[in-house]
Amino acid sequence: MESLHITLEQSEIPTHWYNVVADLPTPPLPPLGADGRPVSPEQMGAIFPAAIIEQEMSSERWIPIPEPVREIYRMWRPSPLIRARRLEEALATPARIYYKYEGV
Repeated sequence: MESLHITLEQSEIPTHWYNVVADLPTPPLPPLGADGRPVSPEQMGAIFPAAIIEQEMSSERWIPIPEPVREIYRMWRPSPLIRARRLEEALATPARIYYKYEGV
């Protein structure tokens, strides 16, 4: 029987995040401020670091994971992915669906 739990080895830790925006038929609407108007990257800078804003505004398919973040991924136990077979069956989908278990 196929294992339902997947844990990555350190050598398998990803080097890039996947950005779904690159594969959407139309780009998502911009984030809105309290006044209901689109928020500029400069306004977002009041609460987010520049690297996060750059990722949020990017339409690139693959975004490199910064090395300091990858170092932290290597230090901590990677969260296992668990296959959601019952959900796959309920949806009658041929796709494999996984979720991350973040418990301790």
